[in-house]
Order: sequence, then C-alpha cells, then structure tokens
Amino acid sequence: MAIFDKQKTAGQGTVLPRHIAIIMDGNGRWAQKRGLPRTAGHAAGAETFRRIAAYCRDLGVEYLTVYAFSTENWKRSQEEVSAIMGLLKKYLEEAIEKMRRENVRIRVLGDTSVLSPELRALIARVEAIDETLTTRTQANLCVNYGGRDEIVRAVRAWASDPEREELSEEVLSRYLYTAGMPDPDLVIRPSGEERISNFLLWQSAYSEFYFTDTLWPDFTEADMDAAIEAYQKRDRRYGGVKLSKKP
Repeated sequence: MAIFDKQKTAGQGTVLPRHIAIIMDGNGRWAQKRGLPRTAGHAAGAETFRRIAAYCRDLGVEYLTVYAFSTENWKRSQEEVSAIMGLLKKYLEEAIEKMRRENVRIRVLGDTSVLSPELRALIARVEAIDETLTTRTQANLCVNYGGRDEIVRAVRAWASDPEREELSEEVLSRYLYTAGMPDPDLVIRPSGEERISNFLLWQSAYSEFYFTDTLWPDFTEADMDAAIEAYQKRDRRYGGVKLSKKP
C-alpha cells in the first residue's frame, strides 16, 4: 500500500511521475557485505527489478527506465559480464511469455549490435511483440548504454538523414533511443552515490533526483513510495520562476 495519497494534487497537478528512471546501483556491495560473489548481487538485483517494475505498473507509472548495463561495464571481469548477460537472457525469455498476458511493453535501449546473436534474437522477438501492444505501460532496459554515446549517435543519425530538418532540441530528440517517450520526471539512485554516471544525460535535464543509501537489492516498495512522496513535494519550475499571487 502506497504511503502517499494517490488522489493528492502535486505541484504541477501530477499525482504520479509519468516516467521514473532508476540507476540500479549497489549489487556488488550488497554481495560483498554478505561474503558472496558479485554475481550473487546481480541476481538479487534482478529480482528487485522484477518486483519494483510490477509495483510501478500497479501504481500506474507509465514508463520505467532502468540502467542495466553501461558502455563502461565491459571493463568488468568476464565472469561478471557473463552473469549479467545471462540474467538479461532470462528476463527477455520471461518477457516473451508475459508481455501479452500482462499487457506491458518492453524496450531495450542502447547499442545492441555488440551483444550475442542469441540476445539480439530475443530482443527482436520482444520488439515484435511490443509493436502489437497498445498499453501505455512500458519498461525500458538500458543495455550497453551511455548518455554521451547516445547523443553522438543521435547527431550522426541526424547528419546522415537525407530528409533531416534544421537541427533543434526537438528534432534531435527524435533520434535518441527514447524518441516518442516523455523525459523522466524522477531519477532514483540507490546505494549512497550521488552522481548520474552517464545515464540519460539529455533526457534528465529537468528531472527531479532522489538519492538513498539503500543498496539496490534491498530496495523495497516502501523505498519507492518514499521517492515518489519526495517527488510530489518538489516545486518543478523548469528553469522559470513562479510569480507570487497578489493578495
């Protein structure tokens, strides 16, 4: 049960953030604290993602975007990378079985060209199902994703488009992985770190940020409630200044 009032009107008339983004951080430290291999932390983190994704869906959050694997994560040990890719494979296989039944769209955002043929085939199957659904509930997994890389790729795609329009913020946004989606209203980072780590650099320009010391595998529905409640108390001005009302 959410601790916030879902009927309460927030600062901009929005009860819930339409789009929540999460940097799923702290898996390795969670495992280390328990004397377990880092791979065990990633497995626990994957289960947390399933649970939190379902909770956000039930609350009515339209978009959930998570940082699953960055362009820099290839520097980690082969064992750890293989474990993460194995978890991704398992999730995609589950998604193929559940997307239609649960009416949830799933997208993989990032440069998938370097992934294994097996993973690329699974992603293609997920995308094919995604195109048949009309629901506004969508989960995005950022895999081999980097915010700077995304912007560079978008500029190159625009420059090579023979029908390109004059460059503007709106035009460039159409070439991003998130084209057609609203920017995240709320970006959550667990684990005590307070940085963006090359995640959704363009899209989070006016996002609200919420940091917590909770490690991602320990992140609960109550933690999500606290993040949303904090968001609802923010006064979002998007760079402007609200004029005080005259008496």
